[in-house]
Amino acid sequence: EQRTRNAQVVGSIPTISSTKNMGSRLLKPVFCCLNMPVKMYNGNKNLNFLKIDNNAEYQMEGMRKSMIKLLADSTCDLSDEIIEKYNIGIAPLNIHIEGKSYKDRVDIEPDEFYGMIDEVEGEIRTANPSPRDFLDLMEASVDAGYDDILCICMSSGTSGSYQSAEIAREYFKDEHPESKARIHVVDSVSMSHGSGWIIMKTARLMEKGATFEELVEFNETHKYNVKHFLSVDDLDHLIKSGRLTNASAIIGKMLKIKPIMTMKDKKGAIVAKERGRKNVYKHYVREFKERIDLEMSDFIIIGYTSDIKIAENLKSLLLKETQYQGDIFIMQMGVSVGAHVGLGGLSLFFMEKDRIKDNILRNELLLMRERKNKIFETLKRYK
Repeated sequence: EQRTRNAQVVGSIPTISSTKNMGSRLLKPVFCCLNMPVKMYNGNKNLNFLKIDNNAEYQMEGMRKSMIKLLADSTCDLSDEIIEKYNIGIAPLNIHIEGKSYKDRVDIEPDEFYGMIDEVEGEIRTANPSPRDFLDLMEASVDAGYDDILCICMSSGTSGSYQSAEIAREYFKDEHPESKARIHVVDSVSMSHGSGWIIMKTARLMEKGATFEELVEFNETHKYNVKHFLSVDDLDHLIKSGRLTNASAIIGKMLKIKPIMTMKDKKGAIVAKERGRKNVYKHYVREFKERIDLEMSDFIIIGYTSDIKIAENLKSLLLKETQYQGDIFIMQMGVSVGAHVGLGGLSLFFMEKDRIKDNILRNELLLMRERKNKIFETLKRYK
């Protein structure tokens, strides 16, 4: 009753000030019943549905909830458990290794791939899913009774998946003019678990009852605030694949350090350089504390390629040195992403509250300030 005290049903349904027994029916507020959603307004950038009570259960007898299907490409790198939980349709990328072709997550698994990557002499190539791959998923979704389809793809700057999905959407409209299904394709402007984070957040909002329009608005509005951090042991795989800008690649190779990258203009770019894994951890923790939107980031994702221990170490540091109380998921980067990242990759993904500048100059100045403060504290002890 306390949860429903301020809820109001939109439309011709009576206002609910508390849960009431109306005749033989017990009405409870619902979040999504056809076009009559319930919202709890709080003025958060007009996306008020984001603050729905996580613990409440909502249903209304005799009304059907709009069915929304989530689709993605395999670069989202979400775990099988999450994909199954939210019934996410996946279009696999194609991996070409020494004359053989594999479908990501179908014909080859990450551990198998990372075990052979050092022995591969030629270039490892990836190819985005075809429009037909996405069209098959869209048609199967509608046949299964879904009303709306939201397809969230890896950044159009690093993969052709978004373009393939857009072509598939047009094909669907041409081949099924009678269908009333709405299809929206999102360019996530993200890599790996970055698109995975926004997909998973969308799935959680669906559980709370957000409408299709609200989910589209959330994705298109907040995708730019999904923060990425990725460190690699070397840049060879990223340079060969073109996932890293030429200028950033030259800097990283010259400095011979562990580069830390984020997304800029839909592609990866080096924003910091650290010597050794310990300093990479420090960078992640410092930036996490400064940037994270605690209200929006009810979970974060730590990614790794070949060594889960470095991901577990980062998780331990975040729990120890920050006040973060949300869920922390550790997930492995898949083959299509790992082919460009290589061994020893470590990543971190969350929603940042503001788009704070992130570049080498800024981070070098921060390091200089930290060193200066340490020296000052040391000198104070000798006064």
